[in-house]
Amino acid sequence: MSIATRGVLYVHSAPSALCPHVEWAVTGVLGMPASLPWSPQPAEPGTYRAEVAWQGSVGLGATLASAVRGWDRLRFEVTEEPTARSEGARYSSTPSLGVFHASIGTNGDIMVSEERLKAAMAKAALGGAKLEDEIALLLGRPWDDELEAFRYAGDGAPVRWLNQVG
Repeated sequence: MSIATRGVLYVHSAPSALCPHVEWAVTGVLGMPASLPWSPQPAEPGTYRAEVAWQGSVGLGATLASAVRGWDRLRFEVTEEPTARSEGARYSSTPSLGVFHASIGTNGDIMVSEERLKAAMAKAALGGAKLEDEIALLLGRPWDDELEAFRYAGDGAPVRWLNQVG
């Protein structure tokens, strides 16, 4: 028996030529036609944005992120809510930074493993970077900084719900 969760796919900016490809990728993952509610993205003229809330099995967020991550002009985020038996997840992607992934605890905080913290501390101790910068990377701050203008431009945008088939 699979555990159900839900989340949101935020396409923050996509050139018009990519919009149908994003819909095809989402259709392939969900197993049902996905027509996203595209609207102009004022933060980057000539691009479009869409939000799609989804419901499906735990891990569907990772599958969605993998399906749409291959296009270099696409900015997106995928969230997956935690359940009683699983952590949630957040995937953020920008053309300049690539993909960021974080596990999300039941309280909504990013969960950073002990080993990743130790590695950040060791890198800082060796003079390779400042500890503050390493922790910022672990928390996804560069992605948040780049995506913030695109998120703000989406306030009040319509959201459509899709359910995974099967």
